[in-house]
Amino acid sequence: LPYYHRNSIQQLELPQRKAALIVPAFETLHYRLTFPKSKAELLSMLDMGSLYTFRYHVWPKGHAPTDYAKWRTATVPYRVAWQPDFEPYVVVRRDCPKYDQRFVGFGWNKVSHIMELDAQEYELLVLPNAFMIHMPHAPSFDISKFRLSAGYRGCLQTLREEFHQDLSRRYGAAALKYLTAERGL
Repeated sequence: LPYYHRNSIQQLELPQRKAALIVPAFETLHYRLTFPKSKAELLSMLDMGSLYTFRYHVWPKGHAPTDYAKWRTATVPYRVAWQPDFEPYVVVRRDCPKYDQRFVGFGWNKVSHIMELDAQEYELLVLPNAFMIHMPHAPSFDISKFRLSAGYRGCLQTLREEFHQDLSRRYGAAALKYLTAERGL
C-alpha cells in the first residue's frame, strides 16, 4: 500500500473498527496521461477537462455517493451513506466479507460487496487525499456479453434476487432497505 493509505489506516484505527476506506475514482479518455502528483494537480486536470469523475457519463449512480464536490475541499475523511448501485473502490481489513462469488465477470460484484459491508454496519469513509485514475482500454469480453446477451442479463437478475434473499435471511428487516431501494419503492 502507498504511504498515504498506510498512514490513513493507522490514523483511523482501521484494525479496531469496521470501516471501508473509499478511494475516489476518476478517469481519462487519453491513452497517455501524466499522473497527477497531488490532489491540487488532479483538481486542476479535472477543471481543465482532461480528467472526469469515474463513469459520470455512463453510470453516475456507481460513484455519486462519494460526493466529489465535498471531496474537492475535504481535508479529513468523511462518512457517506450507502445508496443503490454504489460501487466504490475500497480499502478494507482482510477479515471483511468476501466478494460474493456468484458475481463473476461483469455486473454487480462491487455493488453486492458494498451492500454486504453496509449490512454489517461498516462505516463508508472517503479518503480526502487519495484517488485513482481509470485508463481507457478495450471493452472486456464480459461487458460485451452483458450488453449483447439477454440471457446473460437474465441470469444476472436471478443472481441479484438470490443475493437479496440471502441478505434478508442473514440480516432480517434491516436488509429490506436494499430490496426496496432497488425496486424504487
